[in-house]
Amino acid sequence: MVKRRAYLVTLILIIGTICAVFFGDAKSQTPAAPVEIKLTARQFEFEPKLITVQKGQPARLLITATDVEHGFAIEELGIHKKLKPNVVTVVEFTPTRVGRFPFACSVMCGAGHDEMIGELVVTEEQASATGNVQVKFDDNAVGVVVVEAGGERLRIDTRAKTVTRLEPLEAPAEVRPPTAAAAEHKHGPIPEAYDYRLVNVPTPKSVLRGSLNLSFTHRFTQPVRPLSQSGRDLLGLDSFAVSSFGIFYGITDKLYASAYRSPICQPGLCRTVEFGMGYNLLDERDRSPVALSTYASVEGDDNFRTDYTYNFQVMVARSASKYVHLFFSPALHLNANGRRRFDPRPANFFPPEPLADEFRQPKHGGSFGFGVSARIRPSISLMFEYTPRVGFKLGQVVPVVAPGTGRITGFRNQSEAELGFGVEKHIGRHTFTLTFANTQTTTTSRYNSSNLGLSPGRFTIGFNLYRRFLK
Repeated sequence: MVKRRAYLVTLILIIGTICAVFFGDAKSQTPAAPVEIKLTARQFEFEPKLITVQKGQPARLLITATDVEHGFAIEELGIHKKLKPNVVTVVEFTPTRVGRFPFACSVMCGAGHDEMIGELVVTEEQASATGNVQVKFDDNAVGVVVVEAGGERLRIDTRAKTVTRLEPLEAPAEVRPPTAAAAEHKHGPIPEAYDYRLVNVPTPKSVLRGSLNLSFTHRFTQPVRPLSQSGRDLLGLDSFAVSSFGIFYGITDKLYASAYRSPICQPGLCRTVEFGMGYNLLDERDRSPVALSTYASVEGDDNFRTDYTYNFQVMVARSASKYVHLFFSPALHLNANGRRRFDPRPANFFPPEPLADEFRQPKHGGSFGFGVSARIRPSISLMFEYTPRVGFKLGQVVPVVAPGTGRITGFRNQSEAELGFGVEKHIGRHTFTLTFANTQTTTTSRYNSSNLGLSPGRFTIGFNLYRRFLK
């Protein structure tokens, strides 16, 4: 009776093997139709955020960007696609291994870019419940095969003439929603939820490697307050304005270079050119509580021909919440008043005033920029900053006149700490900020004080404009 059962099992095995080999191979010759999954990309999310496919099963993703240009990248699978607005982008692939693969937007699309994440889950191939037989030979044991059918697994040893029932295949792991850490960009640091400046105070925002960035600032002269005076001149928009222009380039994921040109300082038009290098030391992640960058630059007047100032600055940022970020940017400015170029001279007066030689301002200076950014909409933020200063303070040197005589008895520096606030709007690769500040100057050594000598309660209108190219 035992021999008869063994022979019956062997016969069943042979029949099952023949069916699996012939019918299974014939079926595999017909390419499986890909599974189609539709995704939507918009500021600042993918919908759905979680995609599940099977190993070995062809997949076709149909992705539509509904607002601005986005990207779709699965680094571990080598998938990189740009998503044009209102165009269906097709991504086809066949996963060859089981696992979890984070995907993210790979094109900077605004302040919430770092939140555009998701996860692709690849599960093991599932046996069909329609009665198909799968036969697997055990390479480590001669004469042993494993038969899978209808959810059952049997181990058949033809030599020992035994049949053993095995545990069913382990169910796929529970699918969990993706986390920000799991979807961290492999191509570089995740861009921060703020821009490169508040109003004038710089931030430690990372510069993407290979990206060329343009910055443009515009500042008017006449204060908005009092309205009785500025109202006739369209809140100061009819007044004299100063435009400054700069570019900066991401050399690596950490290192960037910058060049900046501003026409104004005090006194007169200085035509200042600034060259600088910055290095991103830390990005605010789970491992680091702050973002940290350093910056060093040289400024030269008369289109970088004379009167050089050397700047060393540290930029620190800390997230108070998902929407609120705090900033601190201390800086040292060496030779800011070199050759006493901002001090009065006797020849500046008629008749010449000898007392001008006795008034001497410090040669070096230091500043301490404080700021806060609060996002009120996905692409709109409010900013505020304040920058007290020690040592040399850029401003206006005014004579002290004796009452009733008109005789100059001395001089004093009329300067105020820089103060500014603004509204920032992100539109794709553009950032526009409407600014209000008590200074026109924007280079590193000069934005820290009011060259107009305006108190913090009086400010002028201006704007900042940023645009990223090449990446």
